[in-house]
Amino acid sequence: MSTPPAETVETVDKFGNSTQEPVEDHHSGSESESEHEAYEGHEDKASKSIAPEPKAEKPYIPPQPEPETIDWTKMTPSSPEIINRQATINIGTIGHVAHGKSTVVKAISGVQTVRFKNELERNITIKLGYANAKIYKCSNPECPRPGNYRSYKSDKEVDPNCEREGCAGKYELVRHVSFVDCPGHDILMSTMLSGAAVMDAALLLIAGNETCPQPQTSEHLAAIEIMKLKHIIILQNKVDLMKEASALEHYQSILKFIRGTVADGSPIIPISAQLKYNIDAVNEQIVKRIPVPVRDFTATPHMIVIRSFDVNKPGAEIDDLKGGVAGGSILNGVLKLGDEIEIRPGIVSRSEEGVKCKPIFSRVVSLFAENNDLKFAVPGGLIGVGTKVDPTLCRADRLVGFVLGLKGKLPAIYTDLEVNYFLLRRLLGVKTADGKQAKVQKLTKGEVLMVNIGSTATGAKVVSVKGDGAKLQLTGPACTQDGEKIALSRRIEKHWRLIGWATIIRGTHIDPTLD
Repeated sequence: MSTPPAETVETVDKFGNSTQEPVEDHHSGSESESEHEAYEGHEDKASKSIAPEPKAEKPYIPPQPEPETIDWTKMTPSSPEIINRQATINIGTIGHVAHGKSTVVKAISGVQTVRFKNELERNITIKLGYANAKIYKCSNPECPRPGNYRSYKSDKEVDPNCEREGCAGKYELVRHVSFVDCPGHDILMSTMLSGAAVMDAALLLIAGNETCPQPQTSEHLAAIEIMKLKHIIILQNKVDLMKEASALEHYQSILKFIRGTVADGSPIIPISAQLKYNIDAVNEQIVKRIPVPVRDFTATPHMIVIRSFDVNKPGAEIDDLKGGVAGGSILNGVLKLGDEIEIRPGIVSRSEEGVKCKPIFSRVVSLFAENNDLKFAVPGGLIGVGTKVDPTLCRADRLVGFVLGLKGKLPAIYTDLEVNYFLLRRLLGVKTADGKQAKVQKLTKGEVLMVNIGSTATGAKVVSVKGDGAKLQLTGPACTQDGEKIALSRRIEKHWRLIGWATIIRGTHIDPTLD
């Protein structure tokens, strides 16, 4: 027995194609005319809602003024000319592997920081991730907290309406934040230390479904203590996997762990990054607990490079090729479009005469903070600097650890350092056979350490040790200055482990080779 052909109605999709769609017959017998009209009216509405709307003037971010027209002595990191387009504070996410650092960044900023194939396959961060977020507060004083704080991507307009039902307030931009998403794996400790060089504050993630502390939880906390980070917010993640009693028990173990550390007294917020539970409370604490550091806009610009890229696609036409891009954070001063720049140490070569460094000279062609193009960039926040440098020099993070600044205005290049060092009492994350934490052995003459100077990670041979002073011979030259803090790591059981820190007192400079 053959079934009668289904009745169809013609609709137009958003691409202008007409399609035949079957009409569902809810009742037995034929459909009444009024029902048919209602159905057609519904289809008409649907196709209208799908059709692309004319572009409204919003979302609108006002363009930056020309740098020459600005009085830099009156600028602050919260000035609208700056905060509308660029992040002014760097917050690191730290903690043990798989505790949810990248997921929290995604929950706050909407940006997926895990971008590489091998990272996605293994579900761990390997390179430093980065994402920007704008945090807004509702202007209506009756809007209940913490829901009056909302975070969006960095290209959100300046004054959107409050999204709470029935609230007539408008969101006011209170913070523009850059997240430095660090890897939590123990073999990636040097990558984490490179990221710590540009952090102003940190979110310490502790997963509630594992005991506290895990090895890298304590190692990362020691690292930010070395970097003198005072502003820390602790996030007790994965509370959706716990019962209330075990969550409270875990909270007590966190309190015990942070007692006497730099994180003592920091707020502990229970969250579920995956379900975006309590993220508004995290936004509120970022605004209330983490002040924007005082920045010097009048000094000469000085930027630490933590990532570098070749943005050209294979097979691009010669006329379309672009120069290399350096990504990082400006420490002080303002970098402007068209500035003549220098990148140190540059191209390093070794000969019988010793080490030679040839700095890279170029010009700033473009400045970006995520999708926002800039005319000038200020300290704080991660920015991309487009240059005319040969892209092969920037490919695959080759410029990491270099310092970028105005031509002829950068710090010296060191090959040997004299330092005052301080060692941690115990090795973090390494247990002896009887289950106790291993002690840190003293420095010995002739051993090779890894030192992190800014975002540079290089080997250093211990030439001599006297009291709490040591002389280190660097395997690769580093651009730094006296008084800078550096982190020391030693190779233990095939992994680099943080053992302490040091302050540079003086060192041997080499003069750059200029053509």
